[in-house]
Formats: sequence, C-alpha cells, structure tokens
Amino acid sequence: MTGLDRPVLQSLPLANFYFWYFAFVGVFGTYFALYLQSLGFAAAQIALLLSLQQLVRIASPFLWGWVADRLRRRMPVIRATLLLATLLFSLLLLFDGYLPMLVIFALMFTFWSAGLPLFEAIVIGAADGDAGRYARIRLWGSVGFIVAVLAAGSVLDRLAVSSLVWIILGLLAASTASAFLVTEKRATMTSAPNAAPIWPILRQPPVMALFIACFLMMAAQSATFVFYSIYMVDSGHSKSAVGILWSLGVIAEIGIFVSLPWLHARFTPFEMFAFSYGATVLRFLLVGWFPEWFGVQAIAQTMHAFTFGTWHAAAMSMLHRLFPGQFATRGQALYTSFSFGLGGAVGGVGAGFAWSSVGPAWTFTVMACLALAGGWVSWRWMRPIGSYHAGGS
Repeated sequence: MTGLDRPVLQSLPLANFYFWYFAFVGVFGTYFALYLQSLGFAAAQIALLLSLQQLVRIASPFLWGWVADRLRRRMPVIRATLLLATLLFSLLLLFDGYLPMLVIFALMFTFWSAGLPLFEAIVIGAADGDAGRYARIRLWGSVGFIVAVLAAGSVLDRLAVSSLVWIILGLLAASTASAFLVTEKRATMTSAPNAAPIWPILRQPPVMALFIACFLMMAAQSATFVFYSIYMVDSGHSKSAVGILWSLGVIAEIGIFVSLPWLHARFTPFEMFAFSYGATVLRFLLVGWFPEWFGVQAIAQTMHAFTFGTWHAAAMSMLHRLFPGQFATRGQALYTSFSFGLGGAVGGVGAGFAWSSVGPAWTFTVMACLALAGGWVSWRWMRPIGSYHAGGS
C-alpha cells in the first residue's frame, strides 16, 4: 500500500456518507413540497411543515453537541439519530393527515439535525486541518445531491408524486447505513473548558449586526426552499427541468468554493459578504417575475454561487476571527441558530402567508427586500470586522 492509498481508503466511508446524506437533502428539498401540494395542503400549511426543519435548528446544535461531548463520541449519536429519523419518516406510509405529519416532522427533524454538524467535525479532524482534503471529501455531498435530484426528477415525470415517499425513505435508509461504515477514534474528542463568558463578544455592535444580517439572509432564502419547485412546475416546467435548475445552483456552488483561494486573495470577507446581498436581491427579482423563462431561471440559479457560496465563506471567515479558541464552537452554534434556524423558520412561515395573500411574484419581491435590509445592516455596521484579507493575519 502506497502512502497515498491509506488516506484515500480512509476517506471513502466519509465521502460515501456525504453522498447519501445530501442525496436525501436534495430530493427532499427539491420535490417534497410537490407531494404536500398533491395532498391538498394550503401554502401556509406547507410552509409550516417544511419550516420545522429550520425551527429545530435553533436549539439542536447545542443539544446534540452537549450529548456528543458527554459521550466523548460523535458517530454513535449520528447513527442513533439517523436511524430514529428514518423510522419516523417511514410513518408517512401510514399517515398523510396534516396534524400527524406535524408531529412526525417535528420529531424526525429533531433527530435528523444531529448528523451534519457532528459529522463535519469528524471530517475536519480526519483531514488533519488540510482544507484541500476536506473539500475533496465534502465534494461528494454535492455529487450526491445532483445525481439524486436529476434521477428523482426523471422518475417523477413518469410515476405518481406519491412515489416520492418511498424514494426519500430509501435515501434516508442509505444515509443511515453509510453511517455504520464510518469509524471514529475515541481520542478525536477532548474535553475543553468553555467557562469564559461570551457576552463581551456578543454585545459588540458589529457582532450583533453580523447575526442580524445572517438572520435576514436566511429568511430571504426561505421562499426558495419551500416554494421554488411548486412555482416552477405551476409555471409550466417539468419536474426534470426543475431538477436541472436546482442542480445548476449546486454546480455553481461547487465552482465558487473551488475559486475561493483566488477570491480570498483579491477581496476582503466584508466585500464578498456585502456583494452577496446585492446578488440575492437580483436573483429573487428574477425568480419572482420571470418564472416561465427557463434561461432566466438558469441564470438566477447559478447566482446561488454568490447568494450562498461567497456569503457563507465570508461569514465563516468573520466568525473565525470574532470567536477564537474556546469560543469557536459557541460562535458556530449561534450562527446556525440565528441564520439557518431562526431565520429559516421565520422566513419560511412568513413566505407561506405571503404566498396566499400577495402571490408568488410579490412573495419573492418581499424576500428580495429582506436581502436588501441585510445588505444595509452589513454595510452600516460590519466593515470593521471584515475589512482584512482572509489570507492575511
């Protein structure tokens, strides 16, 4: 066995988990709203059901991080929670009423949300701080997303949308099985005290502005997560075409992450962060007012490279600078809770009510306004914490 063979072999189970985990994420996020629509649920009901995924992320990063710290192991928590999530999702084969689905989703996402944050920590440790190796492993998540979304779109053009429950259940079972192929060294977790108070960091105006801006960005993105597929199908696009549009966004995201070293050398995190909000405003105006034009939607979806790619990378860079050492874990948890959790949940529920009251085009216009507000907050208060170059000190 050569020196290169061992790291590759050790990375295969990690890449396999990412593939199946994001295959589920892709198919569920792209098509499940169509299944809920086929059951006759109203827009507000669909928004609430799908926003539960974000709502539980307000507290779950702290809960599952605490459990893993107590056990000094991450993989047992990942395996158990994914298994329970799979069993809970299988109940949809028996129940399709709104109230049972609310209970099932609330429990399912509480368990499912444990997987990725804990697994990311394992992969970063396995990569020994090598960002290139981490990126090569993480890339397989994007591959799984694209392959599954395109394949499922083709299947759903031929079969009833009710078959989606079986497809998603199979992907959840595959991601659970893949977790049992990953080994973890017991020594990968060490007990580190987190006694130092974090409030002196949080009360700084630029830090508060960062979390407010992140909240507004994910609130703005929420209409896409909940209603984009429904809007495109209602506008005359096939499910295969919708899958292609979603895949374009992921491909663009891959491209921007590959380009990050070049971008970091030329632009500050603040410049990338602020630019992302402008791109988001333009993207959602294109989505809202030109739904029938596939070419326009393709351009809008490729802008995901900026509306998430550069935005997330810049946020990570600023968080790393603001929450050093023993504050890093809590800083990341707060970022997840405020943006993906609170922002995604509030935005998703709000989008549901807007969809019913003002219609799709104006709903996406409201989302563009939220992004504009986030850009103003970042421009007004955040320049002091993002004016350095990420490659510098």
